[in-house]
Amino acid sequence: MEATLEIDAQYRALREEAGLLDRSGRARIVVRGAEAAEFLQGQLTNDVEALEPGSGCYAALLDRKGKIRADMRVLRLDADEFLIDTEPETADVLLGHLGTYNVGRDATVEADGDGRALLSLIGPLSAKLLGDVPLAPEGSHREVFVAGVGCRAIATDLGADLLVPGEGVDPVRGFLLSAGAQPIGEAAAEIARVEAGRPRVGHEITEQTMPAEAGINDRAVSFTKGCYIGQETVARLHYRGRPNRHLRGLRLSGAAERGDPLLLGGKEVGLLGSFPPPPPHLVDDLHELVGRLAQERLSGSAPEESRASGARPQSTGSGR
Repeated sequence: MEATLEIDAQYRALREEAGLLDRSGRARIVVRGAEAAEFLQGQLTNDVEALEPGSGCYAALLDRKGKIRADMRVLRLDADEFLIDTEPETADVLLGHLGTYNVGRDATVEADGDGRALLSLIGPLSAKLLGDVPLAPEGSHREVFVAGVGCRAIATDLGADLLVPGEGVDPVRGFLLSAGAQPIGEAAAEIARVEAGRPRVGHEITEQTMPAEAGINDRAVSFTKGCYIGQETVARLHYRGRPNRHLRGLRLSGAAERGDPLLLGGKEVGLLGSFPPPPPHLVDDLHELVGRLAQERLSGSAPEESRASGARPQSTGSGR
C-alpha cells in the first residue's frame, strides 16, 4: 500500500491540491419501488420527492421529539431508486426504521451489497483529476470513467466522492495517485471538516441534538414539504422558538478533548465537539505569531491585524 504522508503534508495536499481517502466503511442503503420517493418523503427531513435523477441532498431521520437519530446523503439514481449513505454508527437504526415503516408500500429497503468502495477526493484539484467533470451543486452525481472503470462521481462540499466497483478499486486508486492525488488519513480529513463547520454524528451530533442546534436546517430540512416524523417540533422551533444550543467554531489557545466543558465566568455554557490536532505548520505559525506579538507589544507597536485570531487550533462546540 502507498506510504501515507505526515499530517502536515496531508493537510497541505487537501488544501492546495487533492487528498485521497478511503471511506468504504460508510454504510449504504438502497430504496427501490414506485412509491420509494413518497415513502422517503414521509420519513426524512428534506424534500426527497423534489430530487431529479442525478441529484442528491443531505437529510436526517428524527424521533418524534425532533431529535436526530441519523443523518445521511440521499442520491436519486432513477425515478424509482434511491441510494442512501450514512455513518456506520447509524446504519442499523436507519435500515431498521426504513425496513419497518415500508410495510404496505411499493418500496423495498435493503443494504447495498454490491461490494463497491467509496473513495473521497478532497481538495481544489478534485475535478481536474476526474477529467474536469462538474462538481456542483453538492450532491449531484454522474457516471464517469476513471482508468477505464465506470464509477459514480458525487459532488461534495470539498471535492468529490467516487463509488467504485470492488474489482476496480486498485486501478482507480493507482490512477488518481499517479495523476497527483496524495494519500491522506482520517485525521487530516477531520481537520478540513471542522474548518468547514460541518457537524458529525458521534461528535457534535448526539441523540439529544435537534437540527437547529446542529446548524443543519439550511442543508437538511425543508420547511415547505409535507409531514415527516418530528416535523411539528422542528417547525415550531424554527418559526416560534429559539434553540437551547448552537454549534459554533472556536479557536483555542491550547489542547483540549472532545466533551470538555466550555466555561464562561465559571459556569458551564457548552461542550466541546471535535478538536482535531492542528498540523505542525499551523502550530509553528502560532508560535511565530505569539513571538512577534510579544516583541511588538514590548515596543508598543502591535498593529490591529497582528492581534487577529491568527493560526490557532480550531474546534467545534455547542453552547447555550
